[in-house]
Amino acid sequence: MIKYLKFIYILLISFFLNTGFSNAQNNIAFIDIDLILQNSNLGKSLLEGFEEIKKKNADEIKKNENQLKKLEDEIKKKQNIISKEELEKEVNTLKNKINQFNQTKNKLILDFEKKRNKDINEFLLKINPIIQNHMNENSIDILLERKNVFIGKNDSDITSTIINKINDNLK
Repeated sequence: MIKYLKFIYILLISFFLNTGFSNAQNNIAFIDIDLILQNSNLGKSLLEGFEEIKKKNADEIKKNENQLKKLEDEIKKKQNIISKEELEKEVNTLKNKINQFNQTKNKLILDFEKKRNKDINEFLLKINPIIQNHMNENSIDILLERKNVFIGKNDSDITSTIINKINDNLK
């Protein structure tokens, strides 16, 4: 019986020791994609383009809002002067213009979101080969997104290295 327990004990110890060594062979690193987007030359130009589109859309929306506000003020000024039918007609016209404005505004927002998603996906497709190449050169088995890492060694963060490689390769 004691001989049997010793055998099981030795077997368990060797099992745990071997699994510890096999896990130590995996090379894991992490990367911050948001930081790459903000600090790489390609990402910066992409973000600048997004800001230009947002500013242009905001200006257009503000211009249309001001026109609608002006029209509403004109109707309020005429309210006591014109007939009830004429007032209803102008109010309905205003409501239609407000509906058109809301549709246009929603379309601008939706178009911007589609463009942003498309451009970010294209950016990720462009940087993927650079990241893959770096992983192969440095024998990295697993690459995690920084957001999903609770804590890790600073040596395992390859973000700045990847930013430099992207800036060198994608001009």
